Amino acid sequence: MSNYRYQGAGLGGGGLAGGRGYSGIEVHEMMHPHHFTYVSQCVKYMIFLLNFVFWLFGGLLLGIGAYAFKDKWEEANGSVRLENFYDVFLNISLVMILAGMVIFLVSFSGCLGALRENTFLLKCYSMCLLLFFLLEMAIAIVCFVCPQYMHTFLEKQFTHKIIHSYRDDPDLQNFIDFAQQEFKCCGLSNSGYQDWSKNEYFNCSSPSVEKCGVPYSCCINATDISSGLVNIMCGYGVQKAPVPEARKLIWTSGCIEIVRDWAEHNLYVIAGNALGIALIQLLVIYLAKTLEGQIELQKLRWLA
Repeated sequence: MSNYRYQGAGLGGGGLAGGRGYSGIEVHEMMHPHHFTYVSQCVKYMIFLLNFVFWLFGGLLLGIGAYAFKDKWEEANGSVRLENFYDVFLNISLVMILAGMVIFLVSFSGCLGALRENTFLLKCYSMCLLLFFLLEMAIAIVCFVCPQYMHTFLEKQFTHKIIHSYRDDPDLQNFIDFAQQEFKCCGLSNSGYQDWSKNEYFNCSSPSVEKCGVPYSCCINATDISSGLVNIMCGYGVQKAPVPEARKLIWTSGCIEIVRDWAEHNLYVIAGNALGIALIQLLVIYLAKTLEGQIELQKLRWLA
């Protein structure tokens, strides 16, 4: 049935003299045809594709972490220690599983919420992103405003646990070796390479052949140039040597101090990257809230 009413108009009538016109037009239908939608397809599929990529990444991270944890569980005959926060935080495979699960679930809610135009999922998604953003800002503020506090906190809370667990967790051991080689440091605290005396294998009272030594990753020249092989014994007995002698063989400064100096020298680069990530997060939150508002408008149109 037509949405328009036809009305004749003669001389002296309500219309134009001698003409005919339309009145009672449904303005809403004229402005918005039947196929019109408030939901922007560009915003919808931009959110979908972005979250689809992160959904795949989260699934990959979760799978790798689960495989590594399973391998570690089998090697330890089911005796992986998870007694406190530090045991969980320093277990790299478990951290990968937890991070993968969070990324997988959050991106899935954004992906499905955008595709199905579900406002509940979009609200959960934007709320999670906002919480991540606020947490990142809090950490950044503490690091930039109170660097000495962060330095002291990391030294007190993590030095003993990380050094002590070096041989207990192969994943953590590989990570420490990588960090020491990359940043050319040894140990964590201001004590530098002497931190390794806290490890039961490198302690001078240990019956191990590694006593009074440090990991090979502390050595300045751990790899033999002629053979290309890594000399894992290059740090043996170095704790007994005076500091000037030790400096000829190994890196003597702690990694926390080295990383802090690196961050101070690259402050503008780090701040620029952090700002870029923050702006991207805010943009995605804005797009999610925009799509959510468009869906609500479309629902109101259907109910009208």
